[in-house]
Amino acid sequence: MSAKKKTRRAARPESSSSPAPVLDPESVAEDAAASGRVLVLAERSEAGTTAPDRLPLLPLRSDVVFPQTVVPLVVNRSSGIRLIDEVLVSDKMIGLVTQRHPDAEEPGMDELYPTICVGTVLKMLKFPDGSTRIVCQGLFRAKLVEVTRTEPYLIGKIEVCDDVVEEGVELDALVHHVNRLFQRMVEQSQQVPEELQVAAMNTREPGRLADLLGSSLPFSIEEKQRLLAEINVRTRLEKLGQFLTRQLAVLELSSKIQEQVGSEITKAQRDHFLRQQIKAIQEELGEGEGENSEIDELWKRLKDSNPPEEVLKEAEREIERLAGMHPSSAEYSIVRTYLDWLAMLPWANSSRDRLDLRRAKKILDADHYDLEKIKERILEYLAVRKLKKDMKGPILCFAGPPGTGKTSLGKSIAKALGREFVRISLGGVHDEAEIRGHRRTYVAAMPGRIIQGIRKGGTNNPVFMLDEVDKLGADFRGDPSAALLEVLDPEQNSDFRDHYLDVDFDLSKVMFIATANMLETIPAPLLDRMEVLQLPGYSEEEKTLIAQRYIIPKQLEAHGLTAKDVTFTDDSVRKVIADYTREAGLRNLEREVASICRKVARKHAEGQRKATSILPDQVATLLGPPRFFREVADRTGTPGVATGLAWTPTGGEILFIEATAMPGKGALTLTGLLGESMRESAQAALSYLRSHAKPLEIEPSWFTKTDVHIHVPAGAVPKDGPSAGVAIAAALISLVRNKAVHQNLAMTGEVTLTGRVLPVGGVREKILAARRAGIESVLIPRHNEKDLVELPPEVKADMTFRTIDTLDDVVPMLFPDPRSTKKSTSTPKRGKAEKSSRLLPNPRENKPASGEKAPRRLRPR
Repeated sequence: MSAKKKTRRAARPESSSSPAPVLDPESVAEDAAASGRVLVLAERSEAGTTAPDRLPLLPLRSDVVFPQTVVPLVVNRSSGIRLIDEVLVSDKMIGLVTQRHPDAEEPGMDELYPTICVGTVLKMLKFPDGSTRIVCQGLFRAKLVEVTRTEPYLIGKIEVCDDVVEEGVELDALVHHVNRLFQRMVEQSQQVPEELQVAAMNTREPGRLADLLGSSLPFSIEEKQRLLAEINVRTRLEKLGQFLTRQLAVLELSSKIQEQVGSEITKAQRDHFLRQQIKAIQEELGEGEGENSEIDELWKRLKDSNPPEEVLKEAEREIERLAGMHPSSAEYSIVRTYLDWLAMLPWANSSRDRLDLRRAKKILDADHYDLEKIKERILEYLAVRKLKKDMKGPILCFAGPPGTGKTSLGKSIAKALGREFVRISLGGVHDEAEIRGHRRTYVAAMPGRIIQGIRKGGTNNPVFMLDEVDKLGADFRGDPSAALLEVLDPEQNSDFRDHYLDVDFDLSKVMFIATANMLETIPAPLLDRMEVLQLPGYSEEEKTLIAQRYIIPKQLEAHGLTAKDVTFTDDSVRKVIADYTREAGLRNLEREVASICRKVARKHAEGQRKATSILPDQVATLLGPPRFFREVADRTGTPGVATGLAWTPTGGEILFIEATAMPGKGALTLTGLLGESMRESAQAALSYLRSHAKPLEIEPSWFTKTDVHIHVPAGAVPKDGPSAGVAIAAALISLVRNKAVHQNLAMTGEVTLTGRVLPVGGVREKILAARRAGIESVLIPRHNEKDLVELPPEVKADMTFRTIDTLDDVVPMLFPDPRSTKKSTSTPKRGKAEKSSRLLPNPRENKPASGEKAPRRLRPR
């Protein structure tokens, strides 16, 4: 139904006569001045005339006057008092305009709201303090166009705003809705004046109702001004309904909170009264004097825990304090919780070590493959413990890539020792209080994670694992790594003091084990207190054995299958390792095996109970296309490309170094998001080549006429580290000589300006990464020869390792002489370079005689 829309202008009184209100103007003015409230809605005169286009303006600091309302105002400005005096003499209209900022003393056009109310002054009262109070009656809305004069008071140009009324059912419904909200507000609040209720009930026009409620209810200045500026009556009522709804929600919530607080206070008073009655009855009967069963039980638990004498004295002092407190006090719960912690800690409860070395070795071998060095260290600890009973617990740190078994190894150690196992994760911890505990200054205080772990373990000598110790943070709340210094120092942790307990606890019997992916981020003082045991990555053969012995049986059991239902061949496991995982650990391998088991379990659940054997050609069907491929042959084979080796916290990686030349003036460009160390390595390698151009058979003028660009692909991945110098130098030598480096050759090592090759770290991880990529020969610094001892036997048998001292040793190995490959049995002369390359046995140099079949070797797929 379409609403009938019409524009209606409020009738305005003539300038020579005041409007006729419902009540007598004098009595209305006196009531308004006395009460300080809007008392009545004035009747509009039917004799309307055109309002003047310019009016004197009275700025209001915190009031908004609406049409047809009578309001009291206080005038303090001298300009405002002069304006009122002249208005009363001449009986003129004034513009009542609200300031945007109440503190402004002389507001301009920009500091005044554009919508004003035109009104007249009914009465003025002057007071001894110099202020003037007036009673004004609003007449109609107007828009302030501009301020035409500022002295002696403001005079502005205005445009009259007429109400727009859209009569219809929707407008009636809005009026009914607003009245209903107002009545609910009256029921919730006791501060709505009775005369306002009467005036609202007797107001029939929608526009006048909105103005009455908008001027009288406790809305903000901005909300009132929005109502005043709205000339569409329907929209004005909608906004008023929104404001009333919000105000009603605030009143209802306030009432609810007040009722809850009142009920809680009443309950507390009732409980206190009943306790006093019980106490008086017990005193009359002679019972309960000095007795408190709850406190007595707590004291008994404390003594049964057999704490040290110092702790017992502190507990006794707190017990006395607790007995003198009222149970309803806040401090009572704090002291009670503290005493509970003292009673629950295992001060003297120790688990008995199982010092059977054969049993421990059997458990360690059953749970983990290889890791001989770590197993030997645990057996050594048991042996010493067997001979010396009061031995202090060691502080071990397992460092290695993710998925190499650091956390599970801690569980196996606890199982072998017969101790409880406790683990906490320190990754992302920034607050020192997480380690040392919070001080007992507030209700939510609690001990640190160390004491919480001891209580959880139930003994004072558990195997305590501090996981991800390399990922500790530090901020304004303190440095947790500094707090760990006392925990992990065997000479200090015998009297570790938690801030919450504020008494010493002996941690010397605890066997602490920390885990980390990398040691560089661990602070040096903290690292100095730990014995570091490296867990290197696994070779392909080791992963295959671990998968058959541990991972596959575990996943079969987890998916409701048996060894009769699914079998994995070694070749299929190797294919999964080579084509679907590229990591030092075993987590991705375990996920891929779990994916295969899920697909087989689905077939069995659908009724296909036939035994399944996973063959290599079925792996792609089950897991999809291979995710990784051997890219060495594709990326190398052109001049200016060399294969380097890099170490990351997740294991080793191969790194391709690319170099290209272009006409120029000898500039060097480095790209690939290289760190400062790699940039300096490139500068050093180029400087060495320029200074040794003649021995290296390089034309010196080549460097002055050519710009060199060195790039390491995967430019979005940051790369840095002191081990790429040899690979960069090899790429530059290959570029200058225009000869390709051997495709199956990788190298690692840092170079100096004199050409010396410095040792590097992470050799095992780098070599395993090279083997995964199909590389057969690796150049390493001579001082890293010791690192080859720990390589798996199959890696030593399948790869060639050559040690180098200087870059002069590298050059003969980059470009193999085609003539040397034709010699099958002759032994070449061993100069300096050849001697350095044959320090280790090279199975590939023992080639079979003519006509003899070469022996089969295990190669990575």
